[in-house]
Order: sequence, then structure tokens, then C-alpha cells
Amino acid sequence: MTGLHLLALLLAFSVAVHIGSAAAFVAWRGGASPAVAVAMGGSAVGGVFALYLAAVGAYH
Repeated sequence: MTGLHLLALLLAFSVAVHIGSAAAFVAWRGGASPAVAVAMGGSAVGGVFALYLAAVGAYH
């Protein structure tokens, strides 16, 4: 794995965590309990990261 691949992976993880945090915050402000909001944020992180890895796999 080259340095460029590592940086791209870290960027994808950072974007996924930011999207998950935003999803958790929106769910929490929408009336969900904190546990449900964290679960929704975690599922958003997993979904975004899976989409990124699928796109990278399809590209190669």
C-alpha cells in the first residue's frame, strides 16, 4: 500500500465519520434517544465507508 492509498483511505474514513456525526446529531435533534442516534450515526459511517470501498473496487 502506497502513501497515496493510505491518505485516500484516511480521507474516506474522515468523511465517513463526519457524515455519521452529522446523521447522529440530526437524529438526536429530531427526537431520537442518544443510543438510537449513535446507532444511526454508526450505520451511516458503515454505509458511507462501504460505498467508498465498493467504488474503489469497481474502479480497479
